[in-house]
Amino acid sequence: MTTLAHGTDTLTRDALTVLQPGFPGTTAPDWLLRRVGEGLASVGLFGRNIASAEQLAALTAQLRSERDDILVAIDEEGGDVTRLEVRTGSSFPGNHALGAVDDVDLTRAVAHELGRRLADCGVNLNWAPSADVNANAENPVIGVRSFGADTDLVSRHTAAYVTGLQAAGVAACTKHFPGHGDTAVDSHHDMPRIDVGLDVLHARDLAPFRAAIAAGSRAVMSAHILVPALDPERPATLSRRILTGLLREELGYEGLIVTDGMEMQAISATYGIERGSVLAIAAGADAICVGGGLADDETVVALSDALVAAVRSGELAEERLADAAARVRALAAWTSSAAGTSGGAASDPEIGLVAARRALTVTRSAGYAPSASGAPVHVAAFSPVANIAVGDETPWGVAAELERLLPGTTTGSYTGADAGAEALAAAGERRVVAVVRDEHRHGWMASAVDALLAARPDTVVVEMGVPQAAPRGALHIATHGAARVCGAAAAEVIVGA
Repeated sequence: MTTLAHGTDTLTRDALTVLQPGFPGTTAPDWLLRRVGEGLASVGLFGRNIASAEQLAALTAQLRSERDDILVAIDEEGGDVTRLEVRTGSSFPGNHALGAVDDVDLTRAVAHELGRRLADCGVNLNWAPSADVNANAENPVIGVRSFGADTDLVSRHTAAYVTGLQAAGVAACTKHFPGHGDTAVDSHHDMPRIDVGLDVLHARDLAPFRAAIAAGSRAVMSAHILVPALDPERPATLSRRILTGLLREELGYEGLIVTDGMEMQAISATYGIERGSVLAIAAGADAICVGGGLADDETVVALSDALVAAVRSGELAEERLADAAARVRALAAWTSSAAGTSGGAASDPEIGLVAARRALTVTRSAGYAPSASGAPVHVAAFSPVANIAVGDETPWGVAAELERLLPGTTTGSYTGADAGAEALAAAGERRVVAVVRDEHRHGWMASAVDALLAARPDTVVVEMGVPQAAPRGALHIATHGAARVCGAAAAEVIVGA
């Protein structure tokens, strides 16, 4: 059994309090419950921890039997990034779809219903929404997780999302400060760099965070990005200039500052998670998110020991660690007082599908005829590599719904230079439904669609990423996301429902 080398004194309890670790399995392991008893105040949930709503409620109840005010956090953006429905795809469209509709009342209602489902399962902190302005269409990690590329649109929908989520008693954690939208690098793999001036940062990237703060966002998550105009030396998560100088002092934010996952390569490969965690707390962060990839007792002990050692060596001020722990406890107190609230709105379990239908952009060629006759089709899914935030395990596309609506429908997944030819061969005489995701970012994908349209002009194209490529095909449907409900809404149009 691993034990903390320094016992469970006040300093150790504070070090444990600022950690938000993950863990394996659908029940809480003994080591986790033991650390909760020693001072651990938060846990993070991932898809691996969730089998059903009932199981999740039992898991959170188990955690609360050890500590009734524990923060149970989750990365539940809806849309492409879902943990509640990781095996089926989300019942809620993501931010880009909501931005495409541009109805703040709808965004607020979707966030409220999602928050209600989280609260019903005992989750009280959501690492969402993404307030990033997707200024770079080549962005490999944000994309449809953003409300869009327009700052004003992102700002008003960020505020609406925060309001809706927190009205359900779930704390919002607006991310990724100071804005991850203008990057072409995924911080899961490397250190992104944003080379723009202060005027652009303030007018474009920081505005949605100001809106979130004004809306009362209880938490803000930092980004592992280097922004030389703000700090030429350290990424935002480790920068006192950014977290304390900008977020705390200039923007006046008083809530919890949470780091993005410390095992992401932008931090772990450059500073290491122990050193990175010490620097993050020293810079002004209050909570260390870790556990997407490192989910064990050894990680919790290593980080706690590193924080305690930094205080004892004088590298980290004891008052700074105590302040961080106090902010964690303050958020826990808010969630306890907010538990059971619903904001006065009635439950609307169909709001996600309603929103997904409204988010569709449909372009029909002259003479297009839907598949209402019931003739089966062949769904050709052109599959890019999923970014880590989305994960490979979440299903996406329109095949499942089309198989239900058009019995006999077949499907295949294709990648690479021969994808178009392979899809044509598999389709036979069936009409082809080509499903793409960010076609503009993948040359092979655009070539595959070219091949299909040259041979089969009646091909239907469904774009489930950011719709930057021009609409083409007999029918083109932009869903603005790959949630399950987005696929269901597109399938309805394909069959003429």
